[in-house]
Amino acid sequence: MSDSFNWHEAATKKWDQNVTFWSEKSRSMWSQGSRAGIIPFIKNYIPDGSKMADIGCGDGHGAFLLSEAGYTVTGVDLSPKMIEHANQMRGDRLTFTQGDLADLPFAEDTYDGLMAINSLEWTEDPKGALEELRRVLKPGGRLCVAILGPTAGPRQNSYRRLYGEDVICNTMMPWEFEQLAKEGGWGAISYGYGVFKDGVKEDVVRSFPNQLQQALAFLWVFMLEKQ
Repeated sequence: MSDSFNWHEAATKKWDQNVTFWSEKSRSMWSQGSRAGIIPFIKNYIPDGSKMADIGCGDGHGAFLLSEAGYTVTGVDLSPKMIEHANQMRGDRLTFTQGDLADLPFAEDTYDGLMAINSLEWTEDPKGALEELRRVLKPGGRLCVAILGPTAGPRQNSYRRLYGEDVICNTMMPWEFEQLAKEGGWGAISYGYGVFKDGVKEDVVRSFPNQLQQALAFLWVFMLEKQ
């Protein structure tokens, strides 16, 4: 990566430019696509009424659905344009603020629960970002993280790094994230569940060992607990 490259500025510009595209795609992802199971999964681990933040909220639709599910939610995104779009949504338990995952604008031990869906891959330092999520989570609080699987198309955003080009995507394998979380002091790591592409016979895949399931996944969802 070149010395003059500013990841923060490049990422902000990219997501500012993608507001329309992302907002059109987001609703279908949350209603019937790869993210449809995430909020039901969260409800199994984080009690209704908990104070939560959606970190990397994008257009805010996921944060809105969290609030509709009974949580008090703050949506956070790096992109001012995304937050401007998200603020069009209304809810008694819903607010939005612009912020960087690498340096969140919250005090320590603020939230009962956090949701970070495909946001760690878009940070320059995923390890540091995970530590920042841990900082703002209360002891015993839980963090739902979704990581792109090996079969996910968006992983191509990191490919050009092999040519020495500047990129803003830091893809990792689901099992690499799991190791990162363990080494970062997280306890009670749930293997969660995988989302697979059309054509995959899930009844067959579910019988495979966990890491082999992750190798075939489009998305893998984890639940972590702050010890």
